[in-house]
Amino acid sequence: MASPVSVYNSNALDPHIRSPPREALKMEFLADVTLLPGEDRITDKDIIYICPFNGAVKGKVLITNYRLYFRSSDADVTVAVTLDVPLGAISRVEKMGGASSRGENSYGLDITCKDMRNLRFALKQEGHSRRDIFENLFRYAFPLSHNLPLFAYVTQEKYAEVGWSIYNPVEEFRRQGLPNKKWRISFTNKSYELCDTYPTVLAVPVRSTEDDLKRVAAFRSRGRIPVLSWIHRENQAVIVRCSQPLVGMSGKRNKDDERYLDLIREANDTPKLTIYDARPNVNAVANKATGGGYEGDEYQNAELVFLDIQNIHVMRESLKKLKDIVYPNVEESHWLSSLESTHWLEHVKLVLSGAIQVADKVCSGNSVVVHCSDGWDRTAQLTSLAMLMLDSHYRTLRGFQVLIEKEWISFGHKFASRIGHGDKNHADQDRSPIFVQFIDCVWQMTKQFPTAFEFNEHLLLTILDHLYSCRFGTFLYNCESARDANEVRLKTVSLWALVNSRMDIYLNPFYTPESGRVLYPVASMRHLELWVSYYIRWNPRIQQQQQSPVEQRYRELLALRDEYLKKLEQLQLSDSSTSSDLANSSTPNTTPSSTSTPSQYTHLQTPL
Repeated sequence: MASPVSVYNSNALDPHIRSPPREALKMEFLADVTLLPGEDRITDKDIIYICPFNGAVKGKVLITNYRLYFRSSDADVTVAVTLDVPLGAISRVEKMGGASSRGENSYGLDITCKDMRNLRFALKQEGHSRRDIFENLFRYAFPLSHNLPLFAYVTQEKYAEVGWSIYNPVEEFRRQGLPNKKWRISFTNKSYELCDTYPTVLAVPVRSTEDDLKRVAAFRSRGRIPVLSWIHRENQAVIVRCSQPLVGMSGKRNKDDERYLDLIREANDTPKLTIYDARPNVNAVANKATGGGYEGDEYQNAELVFLDIQNIHVMRESLKKLKDIVYPNVEESHWLSSLESTHWLEHVKLVLSGAIQVADKVCSGNSVVVHCSDGWDRTAQLTSLAMLMLDSHYRTLRGFQVLIEKEWISFGHKFASRIGHGDKNHADQDRSPIFVQFIDCVWQMTKQFPTAFEFNEHLLLTILDHLYSCRFGTFLYNCESARDANEVRLKTVSLWALVNSRMDIYLNPFYTPESGRVLYPVASMRHLELWVSYYIRWNPRIQQQQQSPVEQRYRELLALRDEYLKKLEQLQLSDSSTSSDLANSSTPNTTPSSTSTPSQYTHLQTPL
C-alpha cells in the first residue's frame, strides 16, 4: 500500500482553516458563530491553540453546551485557524502544567478526542486562568457524569421528516416476504421480558412455541435466542443471529436449544446448518470457564466454523496504535511497517472475510447461524455486512439507514458503553470502535464497487461524526428497552431527519441500481486501503478531497438531464392543451357548459 503522504499537498490548507470576512473582525469576536437551536453560550476566553501543524496560534475559544469553537485573532494573518469540535467527541480533558511551570506555553489544557485528533491549549499562568474553562468543558463534555442531560435532549432542531419512521420492523419483514409458511412474527418480547436487549418484534420458526423460546433463552447468553435477520427470497436460506450457548466447563446440554436449531435447518431443508462463531477457537474455549462456550457434536446436522475475529479489547488497542502513527504526523519512511504493526487492516480483512463466507453460504442455499459471545458486536458486523452484500435494498440511501437501525440499534449494540456518551470514564474497558470498524468495511466495499451504492463517502463520515456528537438520539443508550425508558423517540431528533432533509449531498452520482446483484468484495491485504479521508483528515498536508473532474462532469450532466426533462414535460402539457382547444373549436353547438371528450395524446418517451 502506498503511503498516504503520496496524496499529500504541502501547500494544502487544513479543512478547518478558512478566510474570515474582514467585516467580522470589526464585530465582537466570535459573536458571528452560528449556534444550533437550543445551543447556549457558556463562556469564552482568550487562549493560545498549540497547533501541531502551525505552531502556537493566538485566538479566542467559545464553549457552548454543544461545542468547543476556536478562531485565531491575529489580524495580520491572512487565513483564520478555526476549530469546531462537538463536546461529545471529547474523551478526556486534562490540566497541563501548574502555576510554577516554566517554559513558554507550558500551562493549559490537553484534550483527547474520540475522532482521531487531540487538542492542546495554553493560557496565562496568573490567576487560575484555566479553572473556569476546564470546569465548563468537563461539565458539558461529560453531562451524564454531572447529572445533566445529553445535548440531544436540549436541542430544538426541527426537520420536515421525522427520522424515527425510517424503520418499521414489521414492514421490513414484509419486504423480505415474511411471515410465510416456515417463519412467523413473534411479539413475545413486547415488554422485553424474554430478552431485555432484543427488539420487541422477532422472526422465529413457525413450529416453535412461545414456551420453546423461553426455554432456549435460558440456555443462551443474556437470553439472546437465535432469531431471523434476513431470508433469501429464492432459496429461502436464512441468516440467524444469537449469542453463545451456556455450555460451561461441564459441557451442559439443552435439548430445547438443539431442537430449535434443527427447526431453523428444516425451514428450507438445509442438509447441514452452518454455525459461524466469530471468535478465535481459543477464545471460545476460554469462554467455557465463565459459563459460555460453543455448539459441540451434540448439535446434529450442524457444522461449526470459527472466524478468528478478535474481541473488543484487541480492536480498541489496534485503533489506538493507528491513531499514534497518523496523528499529528505521519512518518513517511516507516509508513508500511508502522501501519502493519497496528493490525487494523488485518482486523478489517477478517471481518469482511467472515461476512463473505456468510453471504456465500446463504447464496448457495444453506441457512446459517451467526454469534460471538453476547451477539451484539462481531455478530452485528457479520450479519449487516453479509446483508449488504446480498440485498441491494440496503445499498440505497434509505435502505442503509434501515440496516443500521435494524442490525445495530434495535438488536442492542452497546453504543453507550462502546462510545461512552457523556461519560468522563475514558479508561472504561467497555469502550471499543466496533461500529467504526463496520463503517470502515462499508467504505472498503464502496471503493471496490463504486456504482453499487446509492450513498457516498460523505454519508459515512456524517454517520461517524454524529456517532460521537450527542446531537441526535439515534446512537444513544445500549438497547431498545433503554431508549424506550428514556423516551428517545419522543424527546430527541433522529440523525436520519438531518440526512433525509438534504439527501442530494449524500448521493453517489455513479450509482447504477442492480436489484439481483450479490457483491463479493476481495478481502485481501492487497485490495484493502487505509481510509485516509477519515483517519488522517485532520492533517493539513493531506490533499483536500475535492470532487474528481469525472464526478463533477457527471453531476453537471445529471442536472442538464433534469432540466431537459422539465422542458419536455412543459412542451407535452402545452401540446396537450393546444390539441384540446382545437378539438373544442371544431365541435358545433359547443357551449362553455357542455362536456367535451378529452383528446388522446401519446406521451413522448425519452431514454433520458
